Amino acid sequence: MRNYWHRLSKRERGLVLLTGLIIFAFIAKYAAVTPFLERREWVKTQLESQPQLLQKNLRYLGQKDALLAALEAARAQIKGQEPKLLTGDTASVSASDLQDTVQAMAAREGTQVITTRVLNPEPAGSFSKIGIQMEIGGQIQQLVNLIRGIETSPKLLVVDELNVRSLFRPVGLPQPQGLPQAVAQNLRISLTVLGFARAQPAGPPPAGSPTSPPKPSAEKPA
Repeated sequence: MRNYWHRLSKRERGLVLLTGLIIFAFIAKYAAVTPFLERREWVKTQLESQPQLLQKNLRYLGQKDALLAALEAARAQIKGQEPKLLTGDTASVSASDLQDTVQAMAAREGTQVITTRVLNPEPAGSFSKIGIQMEIGGQIQQLVNLIRGIETSPKLLVVDELNVRSLFRPVGLPQPQGLPQAVAQNLRISLTVLGFARAQPAGPPPAGSPTSPPKPSAEKPA
């Protein structure tokens, strides 16, 4: 290598040194100068954004009392809904409470509960949605009063789904079998009723399992 260097002319040695300096300058730029410049730009951006961030935090601090008041109001509202929740330490007990409540309403309106099915609970924040699916028969006004009673119940109940089927048959056509003469029905509805309970860790009852064996309806033609 030394012999090769001595064989070079002054001009060639100068070119080699100049090339080395250029390569060194590029390496120094990308290894030291560029990270330094990027760091300086980042610091500059941070310094420019800090006053804006400080103003934003000051605005939040100025709203502290209003936010605390809103939080307390929300907590009070949730606490006020507690009496409207379904009772029970487990989802199955809450579903039984819902079933008893709706069946009592149905009996009070003179309608006939044909089948009842408990649905799987669904999470709703810190609460659980408890649902039952029921098939009920009765007169138009009876069923209207029943649905109104569910929606205005002291408990927080919601009719989530409603399907209506008419049992009316014109004179001369075969009438539905099994309807008792004293309890003539011209409508049959299938509805899903939802209630709310505190979320429980217990597992839900199997979906689609009836809470009790369906009773055979003693229906006779009107």
